[in-house]
Amino acid sequence: MSEQQQPSGESTLTVVLALLVNLAIAVMKGVAGVITGSAAVLSEAAHSVADTFTEALLLTALRRSDRPADRRHPFGYGKERYFWSLLAAVSIFASGAMFAFYEGFSTLFGHPTEQVKPLVGYIVLGLAFAMESVSWTQAFRQVRAEAAAEGRSLMRFLQMSDDPTVKTVFLEDSAALIGLVLAFGGLGLHQLTGSHIWDGIASVLIGLLLALVAYVLARTNRGLLIGRQADPVMVKAIWRRLAGVPEVDAVVDVLTMLIGTDRVLLCARLDFDDSLTAAQLEEVCVRLDGELRAEFGDLDEIFLEPVPRNNPELRQRVLDRYGDLSRG
Repeated sequence: MSEQQQPSGESTLTVVLALLVNLAIAVMKGVAGVITGSAAVLSEAAHSVADTFTEALLLTALRRSDRPADRRHPFGYGKERYFWSLLAAVSIFASGAMFAFYEGFSTLFGHPTEQVKPLVGYIVLGLAFAMESVSWTQAFRQVRAEAAAEGRSLMRFLQMSDDPTVKTVFLEDSAALIGLVLAFGGLGLHQLTGSHIWDGIASVLIGLLLALVAYVLARTNRGLLIGRQADPVMVKAIWRRLAGVPEVDAVVDVLTMLIGTDRVLLCARLDFDDSLTAAQLEEVCVRLDGELRAEFGDLDEIFLEPVPRNNPELRQRVLDRYGDLSRG
């Protein structure tokens, strides 16, 4: 759909910009870390390396998830975006957080390290902050625009978003800016006090920050891979829309699942008017399919199943899953 291609294109721009920025920053931090001997700066270098790998994985996610449906995958490849984004979360933890922990604990419990040329570290961290701000601004602009389009707050949008790529970049860049402040603080306190402990503490805090971001992203993508339902607001709106159809006596069940970014599978079980003929029932289903697609642009696959409303087992399963949506 053309409406879906624009966000996808902006997501690609956001990810590419983040990749280029993080690659340049990783090189700068690595050189500065070697020169200064700062564990915090080296941890930040590992942070940027992890972010660079992450952006490469996200680009793979964007490219592979846009492939059309085929015989082997009749619902398309939308969930590939969740798989590669999950690997990106693992990358943040494995190559970023673990290295930061190693550097931090080695500094805290190992032999004291001498600080060399801290000015180099300050300059590099300052440049990295300015460059990272460019990537963060692009990610923030996209997140804010999409949240406004859905009428949600920024936090609520991040919780409900089915596009893990822009969420990953936004959280990564936010963590990167915080990590740079921590590294700057560790470097400065080391210089002021002469104690390497502050450098080690900053490195450990950077590791904790990266571990937290990795956990949040992994949990999000796990839910999407397992098969999360569509936005509850949409589910209730679909329920009310179907309940208002003259030929429908009762809405028995509404099942939804995200099968990709901006792609929802819908299965609605409906108790139709018993006076309808088979031909009329077919016509109603075709009409409803078109009306639902026109009203809810994210609907990708729609299945309408005629069922009796008085089936006790089916009704109980619905109540156990959602409660009574007809009263919502």
